[in-house]
Amino acid sequence: MTKPGFAEYTDHDAVGLAELVARGEVSPTELVEAAIDRVERLNPELNAVIAKHYDSARRLAADGGVSGPFRGVPILIKDLALVEGEVATFGSVFFRDFRPDVTDEYIRRVLAAGFIPIGRTNSPEFGLLPTTEPVLHGPTKNPWSVEHSTGGSSGGAAAAVAAGIVPMAHASDGGGSIRIPASICGVFGLKPSRGRMPRYPASAADYVSTDLAVSRSVRDSAALLDLTHGEVPGGAYHVSPPQRSFRSAVETDPAPQRVAFSTRDFRGRRVDPDCAAAVESAAKVMEEAGHEVVEALPEADGQSLAEAFLAVWESLAEQIFTLILAEASQRRSARMLRRTLGDWRTMRLIARLDKRKSGMDAFEPFTWELADHSRRRTAAGLEAAKVQLQQVSHQFAQFLNEYDVLLTPVLGRPPFRLGQIDQEAKWDEIVEQLFDYVAFTPVANFSGVPAMSVPTHWTAAGLPIGTHFMSRSGSEELLLGLAGQLERALPWSQRRPSVWAD
Repeated sequence: MTKPGFAEYTDHDAVGLAELVARGEVSPTELVEAAIDRVERLNPELNAVIAKHYDSARRLAADGGVSGPFRGVPILIKDLALVEGEVATFGSVFFRDFRPDVTDEYIRRVLAAGFIPIGRTNSPEFGLLPTTEPVLHGPTKNPWSVEHSTGGSSGGAAAAVAAGIVPMAHASDGGGSIRIPASICGVFGLKPSRGRMPRYPASAADYVSTDLAVSRSVRDSAALLDLTHGEVPGGAYHVSPPQRSFRSAVETDPAPQRVAFSTRDFRGRRVDPDCAAAVESAAKVMEEAGHEVVEALPEADGQSLAEAFLAVWESLAEQIFTLILAEASQRRSARMLRRTLGDWRTMRLIARLDKRKSGMDAFEPFTWELADHSRRRTAAGLEAAKVQLQQVSHQFAQFLNEYDVLLTPVLGRPPFRLGQIDQEAKWDEIVEQLFDYVAFTPVANFSGVPAMSVPTHWTAAGLPIGTHFMSRSGSEELLLGLAGQLERALPWSQRRPSVWAD
């Protein structure tokens, strides 16, 4: 067999590459060089990788300093993750030089599995938008059509995987940020149950977000989940442990399930015909595989649901500003400013002072708007929104006791073009646009259930559209089994975008 190097690197998923390393058929150095070569050739067009860590990757590969099941396999880390001593910008001008003194527990586990990080991937500012077009780093372009968005917030990760730069990349999800870019870029993305993954340090402990990856194969995500799942002691949430390995679940067709599907969103609106066609074709495949497929959707007030989730989303932006103010208050001058001006005007002053240094606005318009709306909301108002979401969570749990799986589109519309989400638009207009577009994914975040995007459909224009599956809490084994079944029925890994590694 010819060593993968540049010739066969993209013929294998991460599990396959790790097996070649274990058998001595290829070295970690060869894999790292293959990945670096692809970054250098493709990233100028895609802008998926915003920081390159070639020297450290080469050292790790050459000195045998990595071990684990994925020894030597290259990976990319999303720019929202913390790695001690490594610049983490969070897609924000204000944090362009920030170096944390701690590493996220999830990233520790990824590195312990033997992966070699070669760089960091682009993300919208603080992961707040479903498109990856930050002012600091510029837009990431979709390998299937460079005029289109990659989605967000793991847009750089999904673009890099779709283009064949790496077989799998770290991703995180607070409202759809694994599943949206997976759908738009034609790769696989699973959001685990709340409590399945570590959320440490505490600054990353919001109850809607979680980590895993985007990948070209289902078994890659499953194998990574096997190696990284489990909360740290003292974690706020816990979920039932799996009955078997997640990877083994992929390899076996699940028993017949009761599957509900819908081509209408939770506000009763029918989705775009291409998105509806993706759901209907996936439902047909599942019915042919022996599953009972029924058109049904949980009863919920979709408008109230969307508005309540927006309240929580707004509070995330305000929390960021609160942390910045708390850090600034370590200095006597900032404490005096806060007493004189108050928090909001002090934050505005901090942003103006930063702009003098960088020549760019410290924060983007959407971030300011979110934080501004949050600060005008009372604590009781935010708590009421969380109560509303909890009520919806109960409705969904009851529905998922009647049905094993809910199948919907990932998004209400096909992939947006770059610039289609305009941060300068009127607030009501952009909010309505986002409600219409991100119509399905947030439910899984606030209810804590696992969900996935499976690349089952492409439009006539060649753009990917993923289908979205949710199941009851702790049911990753079931979802991965269904994904494996769909992968065998509708193999997607041989599809190639216009921007591809070979």
